[in-house]
Amino acid sequence: MNAPHVRVDVDPPLAWITLARPERLNALGATMRDDLEAALREVGGHPEVRVVVLTGAGRAFCAGADLDAMADLLDREDEETIVSFLEAGGRVIRRLRTLAQPVVAALNGPAAGAGAALALACDFRLAADTATIALSFTRIGLQPDWGASYFLPRIVGLARALDLALTGRPVEPAEALAMGLVHRVLPSDGFRRAVEGFARELATRPPLALAAAKRTLSLALESDLDAVLAHEQREQLTLFRTADVREGVAAFREKRTPRFAGR
Repeated sequence: MNAPHVRVDVDPPLAWITLARPERLNALGATMRDDLEAALREVGGHPEVRVVVLTGAGRAFCAGADLDAMADLLDREDEETIVSFLEAGGRVIRRLRTLAQPVVAALNGPAAGAGAALALACDFRLAADTATIALSFTRIGLQPDWGASYFLPRIVGLARALDLALTGRPVEPAEALAMGLVHRVLPSDGFRRAVEGFARELATRPPLALAAAKRTLSLALESDLDAVLAHEQREQLTLFRTADVREGVAAFREKRTPRFAGR
């Protein structure tokens, strides 16, 4: 897929989704938003893709919403159109969160507003040492959306979430790493190569087990212990029937690298 503002490059077992509007710091307009949703749908259904990497072209990951488009939206004073605009962002986040594959946000540069929210919705966040993250919504009179108010307190806790959301301040990489907002900080020189190494290593893990773990851990945020134990048992029973678990156990016993087939 090569849409106007989003590129998809499938290099099995990886798929790279690149926000490609560098002249606007990859600001999210309607076209990019819809292209991103289509890209997520495409890679989610690709049988050879085991890990998805989301990144930005140029010097930014994503500067957030296209404020020119937002100004036009405000000028129209059409509540139905505004509701449609807000719902469309939610569809992107739902699509991202329901992917079976792990999703890695490769923060090659600043992520702000909806761009920061997009990163928070990913399973991993790897940041270049030049990247910053800003929940900058309040600076233009809005509250966090695109799921940021859901993910942020779950990732960094309520106290830090209030700090980041209410001030909208940019968080430097070292602080982001210390508070758990990102998983790794990597040198900007060779950043893509380092991200690829991480993603390819992750892709060696059994895909059915990774997908099951994602589902169970997500459920655990909203459920009591009994519900999670029951869900674990259902998922584990399914995995016990797969060829991958037999391969994993055999490889461990034979002291060799497992070759997981995803079945």
